[in-house]
Amino acid sequence: MADGSVLASQGGAGTISTKLRGTRAASCPGRACRVAAENSPAEDCSTDAISGFLGWCKKVGLELSPKVCVSREGTVADYGMLAREDLQVGEVLFTIPRAALLSQHTTSIQALLEEGQASLQSQSGWVPLLLSLLHEYTARNSYWQPYLSLWPDLKSLDHPMFWPEEERVQLLQGTGILEAVDKDLANIHLEYTSLILPFMESHPDIFDPKLHTLELYQRLVAFVMAYSFQEPLDEDEDEKEPNPPMMVPMADILNHVASNNANLEHSPECLRMVMTQPVCKGQEIFNTYGQMANWQLVHMYGFAEPYPGNTNDTADIQMVTVRKAALERARTAAEQQLVSEQWDFLCQLEMVGEEGAFVIGWEEVLTEEELSMTLKVLCMSVEEFEEFKEKDGWEEDTSEEEDSMLSNEMIRKLKASRKKLLHDSVLLTLASYNSDLNAEQDLLNDKVAYGKLSQREQQALHVRYGQKKILHQLLELVQ
Repeated sequence: MADGSVLASQGGAGTISTKLRGTRAASCPGRACRVAAENSPAEDCSTDAISGFLGWCKKVGLELSPKVCVSREGTVADYGMLAREDLQVGEVLFTIPRAALLSQHTTSIQALLEEGQASLQSQSGWVPLLLSLLHEYTARNSYWQPYLSLWPDLKSLDHPMFWPEEERVQLLQGTGILEAVDKDLANIHLEYTSLILPFMESHPDIFDPKLHTLELYQRLVAFVMAYSFQEPLDEDEDEKEPNPPMMVPMADILNHVASNNANLEHSPECLRMVMTQPVCKGQEIFNTYGQMANWQLVHMYGFAEPYPGNTNDTADIQMVTVRKAALERARTAAEQQLVSEQWDFLCQLEMVGEEGAFVIGWEEVLTEEELSMTLKVLCMSVEEFEEFKEKDGWEEDTSEEEDSMLSNEMIRKLKASRKKLLHDSVLLTLASYNSDLNAEQDLLNDKVAYGKLSQREQQALHVRYGQKKILHQLLELVQ
């Protein structure tokens, strides 16, 4: 029942050695993208920015292997990292001293943030870093100015939160992104007005609300979504809240694919990017932002991996959609009442919620316990349900445990009534999109028509198509 919003909760915002949820500006795996035309003034400025950044890296002790280079040529996004020579597994690409990380603990206003810590608590846990960025991004003498100069115009970030609402609805209806963006925008406004503004007003020598506006704050939220990392928790810290985000210069240059060839490693003294797959000279080096579905990549990074590239892609079936399917097949008022009682009991067991979703992957259901229990309970007779309630939802039959393992093979073996409920739920989910699978297949196959689509239209198409392919696969499994 994870909340799709980035700022609604810190939980789940990142995975081990991954970026936080966010958007990579103009990042389009599978094809070259450029914000500026080659040899244009903007191109020259970006070259100067890279040179300034690399010079800063030497000053702060960031060690870059001579076997790699930062480039705008031959990469899938505005910036990327290429191999100058063949690279083998285990080779270190760069080492970043912790003093070069930009966080609430290293910013020049660290003392102010620590002093006001109690007033900066939020659901997201991002407010201290965002205040740090508001100051460092606009301070001419900032220690991190050469690093932040790589992004002179944050308007190049193209999250769906910056799209016109009409365009969002047209392109992303049914994907889950609309709801996540709505929550993000509401939380951004809430945090800015209730936490950021009061803090800035209490420190007028550092902040100016006319300069550090809500618009800039929203752009910096997108920047954190796009480029920040989280320190992984130790194995014995699983119950703790995730660590706050931090900016990691150089590591955020690397782009993402599901089949990455490098990974960020953490140690008390430094962070290191290490090769996990061999790479030939001239090829791009990719990190991973985590096991992320295309809808998450578009919501948080502004790009999707074209089918079938993203092996981590998923489709959601809203929990309330399964309830709706169960109610629609109830023929009498008594049967509808039974479904309502069953749903309430599932809520008590914390298996379902009004805003939750069942997550379907290519090979299995990722929320298998929740979906298995929901199908089981909603398909019970009155007598079965009464007996089940008496046992508080516990079953002694070990075969029931096997039923909860919803791999594709096990889905085929579900009882007929559960298959039918799942089948109807998939159909209702497919009906929530603005177009069908065949129309999008035709568009993907028509290279001329596809080429005329805007970048936003192309990325949204990949999200919708991947989700529908997964849902249609599920339909075949429950026939």
